[in-house]
This record gives sequence, C-alpha cells and structure tokens, in this order.
Amino acid sequence: MESRVLSRATTTTTTISSLRRSPLENHQNVSFISLKPIGAVGEGGNVIWGRQLRPALLLESSNAPAGLFAGKKEILRPILATASSPAEGSDSAGEAAPVRFFDRYFLNVIFNILNKRIYNYFPYPYFVSVIHLLVGVVYCLVSWAVGLPKRAPIDSKLLKLLIPVAVCHALGHVTSNVSFAAVAVSFTHTIKALEPFFNAAASQFILGQQLPLTLWLSLAPVVIGVSMASLTELSFNWTGFISAMISNISFTYRSIYSKKAMTDMDSTNIYAYISIIALFVCIPPAIIVEGPQLIKHGLSDAISKVGMVKFISDLFWVGMFYHLYNQLATNTLERVAPLTHAVGNVLKRVFVIGFSILAFGNKISTQTGIGTVIAIAGVAAYSYIKAQMEEEKRQMKAA
Repeated sequence: MESRVLSRATTTTTTISSLRRSPLENHQNVSFISLKPIGAVGEGGNVIWGRQLRPALLLESSNAPAGLFAGKKEILRPILATASSPAEGSDSAGEAAPVRFFDRYFLNVIFNILNKRIYNYFPYPYFVSVIHLLVGVVYCLVSWAVGLPKRAPIDSKLLKLLIPVAVCHALGHVTSNVSFAAVAVSFTHTIKALEPFFNAAASQFILGQQLPLTLWLSLAPVVIGVSMASLTELSFNWTGFISAMISNISFTYRSIYSKKAMTDMDSTNIYAYISIIALFVCIPPAIIVEGPQLIKHGLSDAISKVGMVKFISDLFWVGMFYHLYNQLATNTLERVAPLTHAVGNVLKRVFVIGFSILAFGNKISTQTGIGTVIAIAGVAAYSYIKAQMEEEKRQMKAA
C-alpha cells in the first residue's frame, strides 16, 4: 500500500495538535507525498498470490471535501515488464530484490529437480509440458474468479500481438522439456547458456541493432565452454542437444515478438493470456506424438511404479512451481535494475546446475566441468556488458 507522509510548514507540536482537533481543517497546507516501496501492491508486489501489477492509484476519496485533493490525482499506468523497464528501480532497491531472487532460485531449483524425477518414471515430455501450462492456467482462472487480480479485458488487436509470443513460448517450453527428459538437467542448462548468443545474433541481423565488439567477444567463452562440455558430456545424445538448441531459438524469437507486443496491460494478466494460448498450442502435438502410447501403457506404467496419489501430486506440484517461477520472474524483471537481473539470471543457472548434480548424483567429466564454468563465466560477462548498455540508454532518456 502506498505510504503517505503528512508534512506541515508549522512546528511538529502545532501540527499534531491541529490534526487531532480537526483532521480536515486548513487542508490547503497539507501535501501528500507518494512513497512507492519496492514490493508494495501498488508496484506489483505479492504476485504469487495474484495481486495485479501497478493498478491505477487515484489520490482522491469520496468522503473527502471538495478540493482537498485538487491537483493531487496520480495515475500509475500498468506496463509490461521488459529488460529495461526497471528504469525506476536501482541496484539499491532494498531487501525486496534479493528476497525475490532467492525465491526465484528456490522455485526454479525445485521445479527442475521434480521435473527430472518425473521423467525418470514417466518419460513423456509433451504431456508433462501440457500439465505445466494447464496447472498455471487453472491457477490464473481461479485468481480471476476471486478478483486477485481483476481480469484485464483483451481485444482482437492485442490477441494478434500475443499469439506469436505464446507460440514461441510453447515451442521453447516443449523443446526444453524434451531435452530435460533426454539428458542431464545440468547439460540442458549448459546448452541453454547459449541463449544470449542467439539473442545477440537476432538483434544484429534481424532487428538491425548494431552491437559493440566487446559484447560479441564476451560470447566467445560461452560458445567455447558449451562446445567443451558437449564433447565429453556423459549423458549426451542428439535429441537432448538439438531440442535445447531449438528452445534457445524459440525463446529468442519470443523476445523479438515481445518487443512488438508492448502493452499497458499488467504483466500478471499478460502472462496469464500467454499461458492460455500456449496451452492450446501444446495440446495437439502432445496428442499426436504421445497420445497412443499414453493410453496404451504410459499412464498405467507410471501409476504402477509410484501410485496414483504420488503421480497426480507430482504433476500438480511441478506445474505449480513452473507457473509461480515464471510469474515471479516476470515480476522481478520489473522490480530491479538491469544489472541486478542479469547477475541473477547467471546465478540462477549456477544454482540449478549445481543442485541438479547433487540431487541426481550425475557424474561429469573434468572437461565438461571446465567447459560449463567457462560458459557460465561468458554469460556473466555478456550479461554485465548488456546491462551496462541498458543503463546508459536509460540515463540518456532520463536526461
């Protein structure tokens, strides 16, 4: 909630005395200063529980006398979170940013570990991808039903803008899961470390944005590290490798289409609509590719191995962790400065790789370990340079 500070030109004692006698007396001398703490509802806090991002806040009251808030109306327009949107934030945003990053690490690590454990006894990534999105969509529908957040209306124009984003989101999500099912989680995340390379290539050759040489040079360790890790990865297979690469390309195009789909709708509603569209995109491939096997023996085999209750529970919780992580990631992107978010993404990948190795006891060769470290270091360098560029652009616009 917004904090409001009453400031008076008179002494503190006089102010308190005056306010106690008549709160509305001499209201012309009272000014209201809006303080927007990080994580407040007005700034999109508590997204996990469905609070809407940046609702319109009107500094007026139906019970206040006429003229009390004259000239004091303030409307905060909701915006879609983008890489440069934390222009209002900073790296010194307080304790909320680190807490959000910790939550993201926790949710993403749990998601990856639980997801892989499901594939160990139920190797059907297309179906599991549908479950991920289905649980999230149900969560969004229930949230809308109770008004947390209030559902934002959507028209045909916005729908056309969001469909390409959702299609790329669906394709990237499914191919990521195919890779997770085929190879070690740590290896998939090592391959996905190449995503900045694809983003840079798309920016340069598709969007026509000239990138500095230092940015390209920072990507060299990423390519070299991933190549080293791939050559000696014990769980390597082409299905896992190619699927992770397709996922990188899909998420790159998702970023491109997202730039064209900038809207005033808050990011909670935006992600809900994207999830709904992506769900409809994912269902047909799941039916075609895995439907016959699921009906014949897939579902029965999984139930016989772990039991009906655990099977349903695992699918529910993996879907819930997937949705909460992505929603919180969208919110965090809007809350913090570019550099903070970039560093957070690198640390997230380190956490996921490290915890997945510990959780599953995956054996990796020395060369794979060195290659992974080099790739992550390259991603860190790229993220730092890119974030500095975004910050310079923000300062130029502000000036």
